Amino acid sequence: MRGGARADERWIRSMGAALAHRGPDGEGCFVEGAAALGHRRLSIIDLETGAQPMANEDGSLVIVFNGEIYNFLELRPELERRGHVFRTRSDTEVLLHLYEEHGEAMAERLNGMFAFAIWDRRGQRLFLARDRFGKKPLYYLEDHGPYRFAFASELKALLALPGVCRDVRAESVADFLAFGYVPEPHSILRHVRKLPAACTLTVSEDGARQRRYWQLAFRRREMAWEEAVARIDGLASDSVRARLVSDVPLGAFLSGGVDSGAVVAFMARHAPGRVRTFTIGFSERAYDETRYARMVAERYATEHCEHRVVPQILEMLEVLAHHFDEPFGDASAIPTLYLARMTRQHVTVALSGDGADELFAGYRRYRHALAEERVRRRFPQFFRRSIFRWAGRIYPKFDYLPQIFRAKTFLTNLSMDLAAAYFHSMTIFRGGELDGVLGRELRARLHGHDPRQWFAERFLPYRELGPLEQLQAVDAETWLPGDILVKADRATMAWSLEARSPWLDYRLAELAAGLPAEWKITGLQGKYIFKKTLEPLLPGEILWRPKMGFVMPLKEWFRGELRPVYEREVLEGRDTGLVDIAQARRLLEEHVSGLRNRDRQLWSLLVLQLWARRWAGL
Repeated sequence: MRGGARADERWIRSMGAALAHRGPDGEGCFVEGAAALGHRRLSIIDLETGAQPMANEDGSLVIVFNGEIYNFLELRPELERRGHVFRTRSDTEVLLHLYEEHGEAMAERLNGMFAFAIWDRRGQRLFLARDRFGKKPLYYLEDHGPYRFAFASELKALLALPGVCRDVRAESVADFLAFGYVPEPHSILRHVRKLPAACTLTVSEDGARQRRYWQLAFRRREMAWEEAVARIDGLASDSVRARLVSDVPLGAFLSGGVDSGAVVAFMARHAPGRVRTFTIGFSERAYDETRYARMVAERYATEHCEHRVVPQILEMLEVLAHHFDEPFGDASAIPTLYLARMTRQHVTVALSGDGADELFAGYRRYRHALAEERVRRRFPQFFRRSIFRWAGRIYPKFDYLPQIFRAKTFLTNLSMDLAAAYFHSMTIFRGGELDGVLGRELRARLHGHDPRQWFAERFLPYRELGPLEQLQAVDAETWLPGDILVKADRATMAWSLEARSPWLDYRLAELAAGLPAEWKITGLQGKYIFKKTLEPLLPGEILWRPKMGFVMPLKEWFRGELRPVYEREVLEGRDTGLVDIAQARRLLEEHVSGLRNRDRQLWSLLVLQLWARRWAGL
């Protein structure tokens, strides 16, 4: 509050109610003058005495904390030797004493997924921190209305406060339609920001001061192949072991791919009993990986739960619009929601395979980008920018033909530098399509903002690195916290399920970042050294088959059951002003005709309009 006005406990309770799905097991509130902290608890560790907000011994510090600290059992003895007395078994109390000992530098000592805030009553300052990769979210608004500063784990909790403006940020709409998510530090709303990953924020009467405490460094480490394999195995094993600490039932997602299979293999090495695994299958055979998941489950004799679903897209659209309270364009959120809902019926914590594709270069797009770069370097710049650009423009777009006949993207990418080509491959609306689909008034509010330029600037600090390292570094700052980790957090917490990602242990990430590019991508194989490390643990049929991932039949849905939904919400509903309706109708007509596949564009426009009506009141 401003001017020393007293905080209203009812506001904190309202914010907590908006986050009840994240913490159904308890709630707490601390109010003192203009300061207030609220917490919703999902009980994982120290079920009896870990309630929050939690204070230190003399009450000078009060904390609210979301997440898990995986090295808290290693930190605790060190703090005890320095005279700190513990009253609980929780990792939350370790954070309090660590702040007493190290102040703002405490974040560097943590291995975990976290977003927390510590109110320093003596210093009258608030200290906030977020984990290295941004696994746990942290939204805030500053100097807005009656509020000096307010923060929450989700945007909807800030919107529960009276008087919060819901003005949409035009630049964020453009960014969303370009990338499928809103990149930090901005949010979809003009007055709300996100604390970036690996950053702390200190708020006092002097203002707010942000500090980045860690950055993934792609510095080559000199080591032999055999040493690298041994270190990957050791760190992978320890990363999984550290994430098995829990006072509630725990299991693992098992998709049938390499990354989740590896998690289960290492869990079997450390878990005291049978590992519990969870898989969903789909009626469409092309999207189903259950037989591969069974291979891993049988090999490690897991207690396996498999559920086959026929996706009810209309049902999950409502869940998506509520829990992803910024527009989110990655349709794999739908099967992730199904998997999380099924898993939560059996356990409270689940380990996932997220992160290995980013760390060890598993995406096909990395291989394509490197192939383009090799060709690009064989031709002078003037030739590429003239001949290849011309060829890309005139080459027809054959969405209905086999992949081998679709050279338009390849030719266009060759005419660009690495950053521009990667944007062209990643973006949802290419070329002039983005400008065309934005609403006229919204376009006028962009003030020159261009997502292409913003994305190109992300490459500037890494231009001395090799091409693969540049792509990985930019993905670690954009795609990973903006898409992958948002999807994992919102889809699991929607059902009060905690997901842990051992492959995003920062120690493993730092090791992977220092490995040669040719050890990660060899020929047509991505994640090569990671897969070679796993050869003793997983069947070759799983290790070396093409990557599938969670894929939804959007193309068919927009020619079937999603078509009337799109027409109702995007074309016929109240005009939000965010989208050019004529262009939105043209995209649907092209898609329904069968000559162009517009499924990603149509999905993005649909979720944007659903979000705007639910959360922005448009």
